[in-house]
Amino acid sequence: MVDNTEMLNRLRIDRSAAEPAPSGKGRWILIGLIALGVIGAAVWLVLGRGTTWVLKTAVAQPVTAVASANASVLDASGYVTARRQATVSSKVTGRVAEVLIEEGQRVEEGQVLARLDPVDAQAQLDQSRTQLDAAKAQLAEHKVQLVRAERDLKRQQDLVARKLTSQQASENAATDVAALRARIVAQERQIAVADSGVAMAQVNLDNTVVKAPFSGMVTVKAAQPGEIVSPMSAGGGFTRTGIGTIVDMNSLEIEVDVNESYIGRVQPGQPVESTLNAYPDWKIPGKVIAIIPTADRSKATVKVRIGMDAKDARIVPDMGARVAFKTDAKPDAQAEAKPLPGVLVPAEAIRQGDQGSLAYVVKDGRLEERKVTLGQTMSTSRQVLSGISAGERVALAPPEGAKSGDKVETPSP
Repeated sequence: MVDNTEMLNRLRIDRSAAEPAPSGKGRWILIGLIALGVIGAAVWLVLGRGTTWVLKTAVAQPVTAVASANASVLDASGYVTARRQATVSSKVTGRVAEVLIEEGQRVEEGQVLARLDPVDAQAQLDQSRTQLDAAKAQLAEHKVQLVRAERDLKRQQDLVARKLTSQQASENAATDVAALRARIVAQERQIAVADSGVAMAQVNLDNTVVKAPFSGMVTVKAAQPGEIVSPMSAGGGFTRTGIGTIVDMNSLEIEVDVNESYIGRVQPGQPVESTLNAYPDWKIPGKVIAIIPTADRSKATVKVRIGMDAKDARIVPDMGARVAFKTDAKPDAQAEAKPLPGVLVPAEAIRQGDQGSLAYVVKDGRLEERKVTLGQTMSTSRQVLSGISAGERVALAPPEGAKSGDKVETPSP
């Protein structure tokens, strides 16, 4: 029998041998991972906990009676309109011979704007004058005939007195005199009619000259030389109905539509502050001229006319405008320094969130979100009844991604 013990011993694993030590490369990898973790934690501690925003800030101010006197009880939007505006046309139909206006030109009352071709009107005037001259000449003829008839009547009356002719001859002569006198009266009436015809023809000739009905600014030039204009539309696109449009810039006002639910807050003579969309930093004082006593059932609004105290060349018709209706309460000297509830912050510091109105207070260079309770609007500011204290600094126009803990930097002036 063969002895296999020695062969089995060779196949046995010797576990007593020492395990090899880690190489130098693996040790440096481990040290690098630990260092990266430490650096990442340091960066998070120094720069983390939010994004850095560059925002303007403002200090919350106490609300005083002076500020509340300028409070807006209602805001509305509308457009600048001209109370005095006219599309000037001729009174007669004719061909345009000359146009003397351009857009943006200032015109005075009675200034010539355009002229029509006067040939037809001049011919009519000449004809009327000729008819008047003919009527006057016929009147002169009747007067000469009357003188002769009166002599004949006197002669016949003498003959009748001497019984040299019949009474009938004298009566016929008297009839001729009376008939000529009646013709003279009728001819005088014809002369008056012809004279009226001359005056009418002269008016038609004058109507070929189009003049400005009032002083103002030309906003539209609607006709050109060679076109036909008419005071009435003749149909089609070949006849103009106007020479141009003139606007009296001194009659500019603002018309706004106020929701009928809030029309009770508006009164005639109430002070307002208007802001043109083109000049948002320009506050124009004014007052309510009138409340139009009718409502628009389709929009449930009432039209209100607003007068502007300022007259400026920058104000032009059809500009968009925002109107803030003010309270007309005037605080006395004792109430001017009396503080009112809450604080006053710029309206752009308020943001509407899912949970209501929010504002961000800046403390130690970081944002702190506050839920606020709003009061009334005071010009470009809002009254905050709770959530912000006087003297705290709020962020203006906070972005949508802003949150508590974000760092804030103030832009350099």
